[in-house]
Amino acid sequence: MELVFKKELSSEDLLKIIFEYTAKIASETELKRVLVLMANMGREMILSDRCTVWLIDEVRNELYTTVAHGVNEIRIPFGTGLVGSAITTGESIIIKDAYNDPRHNADNDRKTGYHTKSIITVPFRNNDGEIIGAYQAINKLTEVDYFTERDLELLSLAASYAGKSLESVMLHQEIVDTQREIISTMGEIGEIRSKETGNHVKRVAEYSYVLALALGMDVAEAEVLRTVSPMHDIGKVAIPDAVLNKPGKLTDEEYDIIKSHTKIGHQLLKGSKRKLLSAAAIVAEQHHEKWDGKGYPNGMKGEDIHIYGRITAVADVFDALSAERVYKAAWPIEKIEALFREERGRHFDPDVVDAFFRELPALLEIRSKLTDVE
Repeated sequence: MELVFKKELSSEDLLKIIFEYTAKIASETELKRVLVLMANMGREMILSDRCTVWLIDEVRNELYTTVAHGVNEIRIPFGTGLVGSAITTGESIIIKDAYNDPRHNADNDRKTGYHTKSIITVPFRNNDGEIIGAYQAINKLTEVDYFTERDLELLSLAASYAGKSLESVMLHQEIVDTQREIISTMGEIGEIRSKETGNHVKRVAEYSYVLALALGMDVAEAEVLRTVSPMHDIGKVAIPDAVLNKPGKLTDEEYDIIKSHTKIGHQLLKGSKRKLLSAAAIVAEQHHEKWDGKGYPNGMKGEDIHIYGRITAVADVFDALSAERVYKAAWPIEKIEALFREERGRHFDPDVVDAFFRELPALLEIRSKLTDVE
């Protein structure tokens, strides 16, 4: 690919780029999006063809990037290549011609057909001064086709800001990942107690995600629902086994005990200020509410029921009906479709039911992939 030469940026242009990207990075909490912004900022500031943000994977003793213009994730052993050298020594590196430097690993060029010429690599540090990754820009796009000391100063400036911002985002991501792990584990514990399988909560999660997107929810919000929907029956951990797994018909008193799992689940989760656990509390309490107001525990009606509860209700019932258990056969799809048509506007939100029918092929594919193995 022929490179198009550009003019060096004026001070005014540089300030505009810096202010634009620092504002975007400061307001972002998702790691991958921050990495994209960092890469774009570096590329624009020093007029490179590509810019890569490398991070350290201490568990696997590797360096990796999920953001590299023009390529997918790359992983290399820690300490190897130019980026490994920069991170290990803490020193920035400028190379005018990569193929004349023994530290350059040309394997990726051979795989992609891309020709690397000039390279600049700048490590970045967290608030404690520890190196946590590096910028690496490739191929200068000006008539002077190599990186200069001015480029080093500019990319070092970007690295100084971005490294400290990245640390807070990584800590936030670690908290979110921990919440997700706790939610997933607790969801499976709840199902095990009620003789369900781990795949039940996985299927409900995937169904909920598909339905949320079909209803116009953005990807980030749909991902929240996918993460928390496995907690819908967590309150069952407090229901006595004799009632929870009773083989015969429940008495009115026993049924009231079963229904209490919604309130119990809400009580377990409602105190958290974390977004995921707060969302899980909503799902736990509201997934048995009905559109016509005849559900439980609060008899909520219509759009008073949170959209998370309305979606999870459809996902949960669909899976309960379509899955085979020792105490019942799976319903044929025709019978399930008939029930949802009948309960549209009664048990279920009409819009969610309509989304269910539109996405039924995708839901059936999920069911097939996550089938229970007895």
